[in-house]
Amino acid sequence: MKILITGGAGFIGSHVVRLFLNKYPDYEIFNLDALTYAGNLENLKDIESKENYTFLKADINNIEEVEDLFEKYNFSKVIHLAAESHVDRSISDPLVFVKTNVIGTMNLMNAALKNWKGNFQDKLFYHISTDEVYGTLGETGLFTETTAYDPNSPYSASKASSDHFVRAYGETYGLPYVISNCSNNYGPNQFPEKLIPLFINNIVNNKSLPVYGDGKYTRDWLFVKDHAEAIDLAFHCGENNETYNIGGFNEWQNIDLIHLLCKIMDKKLDRNNGDSAKLITYVKDRPGHDKRYAIDAGKINKELGWKPSVTFEEGLEKTIDWYLNNKGWLKNVTNGAYKDYYQKQYKR
Repeated sequence: MKILITGGAGFIGSHVVRLFLNKYPDYEIFNLDALTYAGNLENLKDIESKENYTFLKADINNIEEVEDLFEKYNFSKVIHLAAESHVDRSISDPLVFVKTNVIGTMNLMNAALKNWKGNFQDKLFYHISTDEVYGTLGETGLFTETTAYDPNSPYSASKASSDHFVRAYGETYGLPYVISNCSNNYGPNQFPEKLIPLFINNIVNNKSLPVYGDGKYTRDWLFVKDHAEAIDLAFHCGENNETYNIGGFNEWQNIDLIHLLCKIMDKKLDRNNGDSAKLITYVKDRPGHDKRYAIDAGKINKELGWKPSVTFEEGLEKTIDWYLNNKGWLKNVTNGAYKDYYQKQYKR
């Protein structure tokens, strides 16, 4: 089996690449990544020499490049993670999100259709999406696979559009697909623009912890390694043309999460309890900020037997320990030095 994993040098993608390489040595894994700011090959240093691994520096926005790769390697299945994903960036530059998340996804599907020539036996296009496509919830209720789409940011609108195109290609052209919509991921290797790694880094460096609005925004948090395991299950055991919601059964208001993070960090850094919390600073709210996300992951639990392996407290401890034990990685990411890794490893 030749599997193309897009965005495999990113946060979630690197965990999926590692899992598949280690668990399925008979598979050929091709990691396609444009190595934009969030793509970091240092995330995969431990597996880059495996015989069944090939890294492809390419951009899904370049249709000729994508078609050439399909023709050269004859991928049989695709796990599509490559995406622009940070809401704040989508507010500043929405067109980039349209290009990558919508046009890039269509380029991949068009290349797959051209290469597969209507023979869809043992073929699959697995599209990774987000719970943000569903919009926002009130104080009660959960997102299910049949919740109507109601995106509120350019990011979530671009992901909703790509979901619709994947389903449309399934209906119109017969493309076999699976879609999964996940909640907020956290864990090792996450680029420090997202809440948890940003705040870990700021606490270490005694910088302010910027909290949007009143901090009472609720999110469901999913440990990235649990997400990778869920992707593995949906990829191998999921039904074609089905959607699976993947969540952590784990809702937290941002401010409560931040106080828990501060408490653990004080202990890890041998500081007085409450020192890190003093860094909390409330800032102007983000436009179109969704109040609450919460995933009902009952379908993937009942049909495929998946459930989270760790509690949030356990996952957060593991995450903090990883960042504190990998300060070199964090320093390289925050000062841009990680971008040199590709030149050193692949431009000899």
